Amino acid sequence: MAQRQMEPPNMSPLPRQALIVSHGQPSDPAPAEVTLKKLALNIAAHLPDWHIQSATLAADGHLEKALTPLSAGALVYPMFMAKGWFVTSALPERLGDTQVTVVDPLGLEPSLPDLAAQALRTAAETAGWPLAQTTVLLAAHGSGRSRKPAQMAQNFADAIATRLALADIRVGFVEEEPFVDQAATGCGPMSICLPLFACPGFHTTQDVPEALEKASFSGKLLPVLGEAPGIPRLIADRLQNHHSPSE
Repeated sequence: MAQRQMEPPNMSPLPRQALIVSHGQPSDPAPAEVTLKKLALNIAAHLPDWHIQSATLAADGHLEKALTPLSAGALVYPMFMAKGWFVTSALPERLGDTQVTVVDPLGLEPSLPDLAAQALRTAAETAGWPLAQTTVLLAAHGSGRSRKPAQMAQNFADAIATRLALADIRVGFVEEEPFVDQAATGCGPMSICLPLFACPGFHTTQDVPEALEKASFSGKLLPVLGEAPGIPRLIADRLQNHHSPSE
């Protein structure tokens, strides 16, 4: 009698996992949590075989709760514009001994200047402004503790300048000179301000608009770069490409 062969057990691989992390708003953490969750859902739409979560550093206990179900090798994607103190010190400290891999933050994505240039080109075309007569103001965070955020912003401005033939491109900061209002002064009516932030928050809803008003800026204020069309796809591609080499 022929022996019956046993079927091998179902060894379906665990879904690939990623955690999207941002700073959030300590004084009012709930809105930033909602915004980041929407971003995670949009990223997940491009990665149907992945499990994508989100958490801000500002919401008490949310990051630690999100880490609990992650398996070893999960990816952590920082929604920050520079590889500064939060990415290199604060985030690793909060992650502790969790066996995850932190990838480079949004601001270091090689294709991000292309995406920003397209957003600026579209804004100018919608307004009917020739690029050669349009001034771009990048409103960035800056820092009193590290030169990395300012250097990142300046490098980004240089990258935009190689992609768009603009009348002028300026950089202003919230936390260091030249401040946003100083950089915005004299920009003229055909000007576009792009907040160089990964996520919306107090700086972009209060500080930047107030600085533009102080400078009598009469141009267009765009949403933060982290909300530009194409960002979810860009992040999804980064997660996919980071995972693929080890397969």
